[in-house]
Amino acid sequence: MEKISFKKFLPGIAWFFIIMVLTCLPGSDLPKIGWLNKIHFDKWVHIGMFAILVFLFSLPFFKSRLSLTKKINYFLWITITASFWGLAIEFIQKYLVVGRSFDLLDWAADSAGAFISFFYCRNRIEKTSSIAKV
Repeated sequence: MEKISFKKFLPGIAWFFIIMVLTCLPGSDLPKIGWLNKIHFDKWVHIGMFAILVFLFSLPFFKSRLSLTKKINYFLWITITASFWGLAIEFIQKYLVVGRSFDLLDWAADSAGAFISFFYCRNRIEKTSSIAKV
Protein backbone atom coordinates (compact mmCIF):
# COMPACT_ATOMS: atom_id res chain seq x y z
CA MET A 1 0.00 0.00 0.00
CA GLU A 2 1.22 3.45 -0.87
CA LYS A 3 2.32 5.62 2.04
CA ILE A 4 1.16 9.24 1.87
CA SER A 5 3.43 11.83 3.45
CA PHE A 6 2.15 13.56 6.58
CA LYS A 7 3.14 16.91 5.03
CA LYS A 8 0.41 16.51 2.41
CA PHE A 9 -2.19 16.64 5.20
CA LEU A 10 -0.86 19.88 6.74
CA PRO A 11 -3.33 22.16 4.85
CA GLY A 12 -6.24 20.06 6.14
CA ILE A 13 -4.83 20.04 9.67
CA ALA A 14 -4.36 23.82 9.57
CA TRP A 15 -7.93 24.30 8.31
CA PHE A 16 -9.20 21.97 11.07
CA PHE A 17 -7.66 24.28 13.68
CA ILE A 18 -8.96 27.41 11.94
CA ILE A 19 -12.47 25.93 12.15
CA MET A 20 -11.90 25.12 15.81
CA VAL A 21 -10.83 28.67 16.62
CA LEU A 22 -13.68 30.27 14.66
CA THR A 23 -16.36 28.05 16.15
CA CYS A 24 -15.08 28.57 19.69
CA LEU A 25 -15.22 32.35 19.62
CA PRO A 26 -17.53 33.63 22.33
CA GLY A 27 -20.97 34.62 21.08
CA SER A 28 -20.30 38.26 22.02
CA ASP A 29 -17.35 38.35 19.56
CA LEU A 30 -19.53 37.50 16.57
CA PRO A 31 -20.78 40.38 14.42
CA LYS A 32 -24.51 41.04 14.38
CA ILE A 33 -25.57 42.07 10.89
CA GLY A 34 -29.34 41.82 10.44
CA TRP A 35 -29.58 41.30 6.68
CA LEU A 36 -27.10 38.42 6.84
CA ASN A 37 -29.49 36.57 9.13
CA LYS A 38 -32.19 36.84 6.46
CA ILE A 39 -30.07 34.87 4.00
CA HIS A 40 -28.88 32.42 6.69
CA PHE A 41 -25.30 33.48 6.06
CA ASP A 42 -23.98 31.53 9.05
CA LYS A 43 -25.24 28.27 7.52
CA TRP A 44 -23.47 29.06 4.23
CA VAL A 45 -20.28 29.67 6.21
CA HIS A 46 -20.65 26.27 7.89
CA ILE A 47 -21.21 24.60 4.51
CA GLY A 48 -18.11 26.27 3.09
CA MET A 49 -15.87 25.53 6.05
CA PHE A 50 -16.68 21.82 6.03
CA ALA A 51 -16.59 21.49 2.25
CA ILE A 52 -13.06 22.90 2.33
CA LEU A 53 -12.12 20.64 5.25
CA VAL A 54 -13.17 17.46 3.42
CA PHE A 55 -11.54 18.63 0.20
CA LEU A 56 -8.20 19.39 1.89
CA PHE A 57 -8.08 16.01 3.62
CA SER A 58 -9.18 14.18 0.45
CA LEU A 59 -6.64 15.87 -1.80
CA PRO A 60 -3.63 13.73 -0.75
CA PHE A 61 -5.61 10.60 -1.58
CA PHE A 62 -6.82 12.12 -4.85
CA LYS A 63 -3.21 12.57 -5.96
CA SER A 64 -2.10 9.12 -4.78
CA ARG A 65 -1.75 5.94 -6.81
CA LEU A 66 -4.38 4.09 -4.76
CA SER A 67 -7.16 2.29 -6.57
CA LEU A 68 -10.33 4.20 -7.42
CA THR A 69 -12.31 2.18 -4.87
CA LYS A 70 -9.82 2.88 -2.07
CA LYS A 71 -9.77 6.59 -2.86
CA ILE A 72 -13.56 6.80 -2.75
CA ASN A 73 -13.60 4.84 0.52
CA TYR A 74 -11.11 7.31 2.03
CA PHE A 75 -13.22 10.24 0.76
CA LEU A 76 -16.28 8.72 2.44
CA TRP A 77 -14.51 8.12 5.77
CA ILE A 78 -13.15 11.66 5.75
CA THR A 79 -16.67 12.95 5.08
CA ILE A 80 -18.27 10.93 7.87
CA THR A 81 -15.50 11.95 10.28
CA ALA A 82 -15.95 15.62 9.36
CA SER A 83 -19.69 15.33 9.95
CA PHE A 84 -19.10 13.89 13.41
CA TRP A 85 -16.55 16.64 14.06
CA GLY A 86 -19.31 19.16 13.26
CA LEU A 87 -21.54 17.47 15.82
CA ALA A 88 -18.74 17.49 18.40
CA ILE A 89 -18.25 21.23 17.81
CA GLU A 90 -21.92 21.82 18.63
CA PHE A 91 -21.49 20.07 21.98
CA ILE A 92 -18.27 22.01 22.62
CA GLN A 93 -20.14 25.24 21.92
CA LYS A 94 -23.01 24.22 24.21
CA TYR A 95 -20.91 23.22 27.19
CA LEU A 96 -17.58 25.04 26.88
CA VAL A 97 -18.01 28.30 24.92
CA VAL A 98 -19.58 31.35 26.55
CA GLY A 99 -22.47 32.79 24.58
CA ARG A 100 -22.73 29.88 22.16
CA SER A 101 -25.25 27.05 22.02
CA PHE A 102 -26.02 23.76 20.33
CA ASP A 103 -27.63 24.31 16.91
CA LEU A 104 -28.79 21.24 15.02
CA LEU A 105 -29.05 23.29 11.82
CA ASP A 106 -25.37 24.22 12.10
CA TRP A 107 -24.53 20.52 12.24
CA ALA A 108 -26.80 19.91 9.24
CA ALA A 109 -24.93 22.64 7.35
CA ASP A 110 -21.57 21.14 8.39
CA SER A 111 -22.68 17.74 7.14
CA ALA A 112 -24.09 19.20 3.93
CA GLY A 113 -20.77 20.90 3.20
CA ALA A 114 -18.86 17.70 3.94
CA PHE A 115 -21.08 15.65 1.62
CA ILE A 116 -21.02 18.27 -1.13
CA SER A 117 -17.24 18.02 -1.08
CA PHE A 118 -17.42 14.20 -1.03
CA PHE A 119 -19.58 14.13 -4.15
CA TYR A 120 -17.35 16.68 -5.86
CA CYS A 121 -14.19 14.67 -5.07
CA ARG A 122 -15.82 11.38 -6.06
CA ASN A 123 -17.06 12.78 -9.37
CA ARG A 124 -13.68 14.36 -10.17
CA ILE A 125 -11.76 11.16 -9.42
CA GLU A 126 -14.18 9.07 -11.46
CA LYS A 127 -13.86 11.46 -14.42
CA THR A 128 -10.08 11.51 -14.09
CA SER A 129 -10.03 7.74 -13.89
CA SER A 130 -12.22 7.29 -16.97
CA ILE A 131 -10.08 9.75 -18.96
CA ALA A 132 -6.93 7.85 -17.99
CA LYS A 133 -8.43 4.61 -19.33
CA VAL A 134 -9.02 6.08 -22.80
